[in-house]
Amino acid sequence: MSILVYIRNVSGQIKKQSLELTAYAKAMAETTGQEVCGLVIGEIEDQALSALARYGISRILKAGDARYNKRVNRVYTQIVEQAVLQIDAKYILFPDNAQGKAIAPRLSVRLNAGFIPQVLDLPSSYEPFVVSKRAFTGKAIANVKVVSERIILTPMLNSFGLKETPVEMNVEAFQPTISEPESRLEIIHKEMNADGVQLVDADIVVSGGRGIKAAENFKMLEELSETLGAATACSRPVADDGWRPADEHVGQTGKIIAPNIYFAIGISGAIQHVAGVSGAKCIVAINSDADAPIFDVADYGLVGDAHTIVPELNSLFKKYLAENK
Repeated sequence: MSILVYIRNVSGQIKKQSLELTAYAKAMAETTGQEVCGLVIGEIEDQALSALARYGISRILKAGDARYNKRVNRVYTQIVEQAVLQIDAKYILFPDNAQGKAIAPRLSVRLNAGFIPQVLDLPSSYEPFVVSKRAFTGKAIANVKVVSERIILTPMLNSFGLKETPVEMNVEAFQPTISEPESRLEIIHKEMNADGVQLVDADIVVSGGRGIKAAENFKMLEELSETLGAATACSRPVADDGWRPADEHVGQTGKIIAPNIYFAIGISGAIQHVAGVSGAKCIVAINSDADAPIFDVADYGLVGDAHTIVPELNSLFKKYLAENK
């Protein structure tokens, strides 16, 4: 048997989350002795897949038909199912994002496989299979035991890290048989923001709330983000008011992220927001209200006016980075 990793194809590119997922699978394989295989769907150059070999994938199945460039979850589920059966995969790994959440449960039903989302670490045991996951919107950790023949996991971003284990890798054409190649829903146009660091791939996120007071004041957050090589985000009220784009909204009702460092600036710390960022390894809060709930979850806190603190922080970071090139 083997381990199958779903490789997310983003307009012909492979992102950090797929590399981390590969490293996670390779660490599992070092214990189980299984081969790590990848599956990528849609048109993509073999060269774009080469980075995966550094993290432990020895075999890639590429369903490169142009028809699959349109992401249709029920079709993708069939493709993954056929790949699982072809290589006899015991463990199937998806990213813990919208695509993983759409495909993994469908696949679980079709394969009668156990499904564990929001996985936080490597399995503590394989016989029986036990792994830890987030529970109660990140306020607790559950140790889950699964007894099914096949097991589907969605490890959270930054739960394991990028650990290189270079291997030789072969890319094989994969031609599944799909019963429903056409979608009932057709995407006419998709526009992605190519500027800056994308939220789901960011190691550092600078996020602002209503405490910033006005849309134009987000300029100082953008400047801090540029200095740190970070992504910019916001709370739901900010997105609802139109101060920032909706795709920057992080929280339980927006994007759930897990960066290494999360700056919460002018954000009170409502439970819905905290649930979406609790996977961050370090939370830095800046707020003028010393009693703001965000300080209850922050690793570091600064009480004061963000309009004074943020520019000063930016200057200090610029100085430090210039001196330590």
